[in-house]
Amino acid sequence: MPGSQKTAISEQVTQTLDTLNHHDAVRRAFDFLKADNDHTTEEQIELTEVEAPTFEEAEKGKLFARKLVELGIEEVKTDQAGNVFGIRRGSGNGPKLVICAHLDTVFPRGTHVKARREGSRVYAPGISDDGRGLASVLTIVRALNEAKLQTVGDLIIGATVGEEGLGDLRGVKTLFANRSDIDGFISIEPGTPDRITYLGAGSKRYKITFQGPGGHSFGNFGTPSPIHALGRAIAKIADLEVPRDPKTTFNVGLIGGGTSVNTIAETAEAVIDMRSTSQAELESLETKVLTLVREAAETENRRWRREGAITVKLERVGDRPAGSQSPDSEIVQTAAAAGLVMGFRPILEGASSTDSNIPIHLGIPAVTLGGGGDFGGAHTLNEYYDPTDAYLGVQKILLTVLGLTGLQDTTEPLLPKRV
Repeated sequence: MPGSQKTAISEQVTQTLDTLNHHDAVRRAFDFLKADNDHTTEEQIELTEVEAPTFEEAEKGKLFARKLVELGIEEVKTDQAGNVFGIRRGSGNGPKLVICAHLDTVFPRGTHVKARREGSRVYAPGISDDGRGLASVLTIVRALNEAKLQTVGDLIIGATVGEEGLGDLRGVKTLFANRSDIDGFISIEPGTPDRITYLGAGSKRYKITFQGPGGHSFGNFGTPSPIHALGRAIAKIADLEVPRDPKTTFNVGLIGGGTSVNTIAETAEAVIDMRSTSQAELESLETKVLTLVREAAETENRRWRREGAITVKLERVGDRPAGSQSPDSEIVQTAAAAGLVMGFRPILEGASSTDSNIPIHLGIPAVTLGGGGDFGGAHTLNEYYDPTDAYLGVQKILLTVLGLTGLQDTTEPLLPKRV
């Protein structure tokens, strides 16, 4: 198994997944997913062509909710954040497993999202991230229905908002703030069936604004400059030493300020992104950076003997917690075993930031899995998706779901109930 981590798959997990993989009804579901591949792509295009910038997902949410209702999902509701979820009830007192994708894209309102085909590829902003995830959720439900597969545990099925950028995972945060009965979580993103994301890279993002009296560059020379203070801060931050393991990073990605070349600016601002796979290291980095920012203002004021002239405003605009779980946890073992029985060599990915961050941080088993197909250009206007053999991704996810929740009269759930 390639990658820096491996999972030790127990005999019980292996036997359960092998049993499911050879079950007649599961094979019918697999056949359906293969036959449904073209229809799934068309539905993926339909969803992608509804604009859904972060914070503006309502229209796509209504469409997705309607599709869930048409598939027989019960109690479909839209919560205060805009998440859309319903339930497909199990046969017994089994665990509750979430299966979801995210509605939002990184593209602003007005982006041309009409899909175009070139050869086997479909091009459209958002077609893969997370059009593929949304379409995967729906085709998996159709497969469960067509093959009449009855899980033991309940499936909480739907879509979240605010996964991208400054959405700050607000949808999945709201989901877990409102519920205490979730035993496991699967989010679907674009990607191949062999990859499993089981670690959450946390991030903290700040908008930093330096403010001062401003003035003429010649006539008021000696007035402390917000831009100079910002430059001091960035230089200090750039010299920080951070650990390679756990991986910890920082980046000043945006800067702005000033009105003309001969004006001492009244404001200067920057947005900084800090990340780590360790919550402790992330919080330590946050403290260091904010201290350096305040020191930069003080240094600029001292330089010109103008105490208090430059002030600093710190606005936290992003807070995604880090989280980790054992590669030998039941949910990772099950996802890996599902791939193995289908002929894939599972790859345990390094930490990244997905909806799974929140449950992992809370100690709830969670993975992010690839919906299948090829993709590229994510987060660009040239984003594309290739549906060739994409059904393999959703087959692997379906098998993982059945392993975790159990199949009535066939296998017991591998996912433990938390309460």
